[in-house]
Amino acid sequence: MTESELDIHRGATEIAEALCADVREGLSAEQKWLPSKWFYDAAGSRLFEDITALPEYYPTRAEREVLAREAAGIAKITGAHTLVELGSGSSEKTRLLLDGLREHGSLRTFVPLDVSEAALAEAVEAIQADYPGLDVRGVVGDFTEHLGLLPGEPPRLVAFLGGTIGNFLPADRGKFLRSVRDVLGAGEWFLLGTDLVKDPETLVRAYDDAAGVTAEFNRNVLRVVNEVLGADFDPDAFEHVAHWDAGNEWIEMRLRAPEAMRVSIPGAGLEVSFEAGEHIRTEISAKFRREGVTAELADAGFEVEHWWTDAGGRFGVSLARAMS
Repeated sequence: MTESELDIHRGATEIAEALCADVREGLSAEQKWLPSKWFYDAAGSRLFEDITALPEYYPTRAEREVLAREAAGIAKITGAHTLVELGSGSSEKTRLLLDGLREHGSLRTFVPLDVSEAALAEAVEAIQADYPGLDVRGVVGDFTEHLGLLPGEPPRLVAFLGGTIGNFLPADRGKFLRSVRDVLGAGEWFLLGTDLVKDPETLVRAYDDAAGVTAEFNRNVLRVVNEVLGADFDPDAFEHVAHWDAGNEWIEMRLRAPEAMRVSIPGAGLEVSFEAGEHIRTEISAKFRREGVTAELADAGFEVEHWWTDAGGRFGVSLARAMS
């Protein structure tokens, strides 16, 4: 694949500037944090694909179960000409939707959007090879910034899968859902995957696997900061923590400094000190209840027309229509 076959709205310069801004804000805060989107360089994307195959990590299998069962019906209901996938990664689960829409006969264009150019290029090449004649238009960008630049003719079906909506804080989640609604015309469709509240032991295991793959994924955010901003983090010196916050009903992933240390980040003009035991929050992963999902989508201008779960009731998939 050549670069010209991707619409690139976030190149190396923009990535460095955005990461610099997030590092300055997050690591200067009293409770240090970094956004989870910075896990996903090429190495991080591969690690996440490994996570989805782990025995402890049920969300991918549960969501795939729903999509395998309902994809043909989703195609019939939506009649979508364009399928847009936000945060596409490898687009593996999306193939179920592509198959359903192609069999229905409505699909013309597939638009995967991802922040990682390398991962997206690989995914687009594979889709083009496996779906000859399909117009595949990869977009390198941030789904919190570049929704208005997405190509494709209506009716469109925007898919936001994997429970990624849970990575937003509640206020930011509402803002994001409204931004999706703003780019859709009345009657167009939004397919949302949401991990559901369940027993804490199952949840924590999903984010702290026995093989340590999630721990490596978590530390990758520090490797990205090192690579892009010239920092001198020792990622292996940080301990992986997965914590269930019952009050907020979300998992927090953190990196804990086991001893006091000082880190230089030249690209951000920062020297950051850590006390022994101090944490960087790297991700929240909110878990949902059906009534909450319906209410949040309604607040953003969507009406949920269908709700499905896997057989175990672990993961919810909602199909919502943009209201006029």
